[in-house]
Amino acid sequence: MKKGIHPENYRPVVFKDMSNGDMFLSRSTAKTTDTVEFEGETYPVVKLEISSSSHPFYTGKSKLVDTAGRVDKFMSRYARSRK
Repeated sequence: MKKGIHPENYRPVVFKDMSNGDMFLSRSTAKTTDTVEFEGETYPVVKLEISSSSHPFYTGKSKLVDTAGRVDKFMSRYARSRK
């Protein structure tokens, strides 16, 4: 790498997918106070809601989340207007 172009706090960081628990190691400047043990070493951890290991586009598994019947309401309205 070219010298002098990266910030001082550019370091190894573990990113943890909170939806399935998968973790991967990368380098980042993300600020965090949490740490986690990964492959025998302790690293700072950044918690993610979703990553490529849990996103439906990458996994091929779609997940329909229905909150208070919103999908059913939409389908019934759509069916009425289609007649």
